[in-house]
Amino acid sequence: MSVYFYGCVTLDGYLAARDHGLDWLYQTGAVEETDYEDFYARMDVTLMGRRTFQELERQEEDPAEVYPTTENFVFTHRALNQKGFTAVSGDPAVFTESLGREKNIWIVGGNTILAPVLDRNLVDYFIVQVAPVLLGAGIPLFTQKEALRRLRLEEVRKYGQFAQLVYSRL
Repeated sequence: MSVYFYGCVTLDGYLAARDHGLDWLYQTGAVEETDYEDFYARMDVTLMGRRTFQELERQEEDPAEVYPTTENFVFTHRALNQKGFTAVSGDPAVFTESLGREKNIWIVGGNTILAPVLDRNLVDYFIVQVAPVLLGAGIPLFTQKEALRRLRLEEVRKYGQFAQLVYSRL
């Protein structure tokens, strides 16, 4: 099994606006235009940061309906009162390793979670959808330590206004 990053960025590389908002994404296209359902069906675990979870709560009446079949962990120092989600803290890389390699793990969003996992070279696949949007500033996808990382391009697809790039770790 594998660790995946699956998410969308702007053409200039931002995951979210400065205020952590995703309006630019919602105004660009719909999840139904992508391969999200097929991807999600293969996942066992989701990992996300508190801000990603808060955006999910802001958009959905019941966040548990968005991720109904996975174990869902939110890195936060606050308690969660949301059915279907478990609050965890500590080093995301150590936590990811503790889940074992027999599960498909999805790093949902947030460079705070992705960076330490990437620094430990734990991400097997990057599935990145690029939206035709330039924000000019915001929350970047990559903030890991300076290190050369080579990946293998596996696939390129077009979904509506999104270009999807699939890379695997060498």
